[in-house]
Amino acid sequence: MSKRIQQVNALIKRELSQILLREIEFPPNVLVTVTRVETSPNLMETNVWVSALPEEKLKTFLDILNRNIYILQQKLNRRLKMRPIPRIKFLEEKKTREAGKVEEILERLKSDE
Repeated sequence: MSKRIQQVNALIKRELSQILLREIEFPPNVLVTVTRVETSPNLMETNVWVSALPEEKLKTFLDILNRNIYILQQKLNRRLKMRPIPRIKFLEEKKTREAGKVEEILERLKSDE
């Protein structure tokens, strides 16, 4: 992955995180996090993985994000000083959940010793 794509990923992650934190209404006692961003080499599309606590609410939040995708895209377009601005697509983060399960198994194994 080129250095420019890595910089674009970091920029999009930072800006989208700020937008979600300050400008999108989520139910109380919920945390939605942008975990990673991958932008295509031609800068036309970017996949944004999100996680939520509590985890069982993630599908609901993905629906909220996808319902507001045009508003989020417009806000991102205004904040970024680049062209083209990639189209965002929200995806469910599964790697953190898998890592959590591995951690649980390791903890159980350690406590069984």
